[in-house]
Amino acid sequence: MTIGISIALILSSLLLILLVLLHKGKGGGLSDLFGGGFSSSFSGSSVVERNLDRLTIITGVIWFVCIIALGLLLKP
Repeated sequence: MTIGISIALILSSLLLILLVLLHKGKGGGLSDLFGGGFSSSFSGSSVVERNLDRLTIITGVIWFVCIIALGLLLKP
C-alpha cells in the first residue's frame, strides 16, 4: 500500500513541477527562460490557461493527499 502511494507521490511531484514550469510567467524570471518560446504560442488562448490552472490544482491536491496518507501510514 505504501509503495503504491509512494509511486503516486513521485509521479504527481514530477507532473506538478512540469505544470508549474508551463505556466505563463508574470515577469522576466525563470519561467521565461524555460518556457518562453512554448508559452508564447498559447498566449492568446484563455481556455488553455484555464485548463492548465485546473490540472495544476488537481495535481496539487493529489500530491497533498499522498503526503497526508504516507504520513498517516508511516506514523510509529
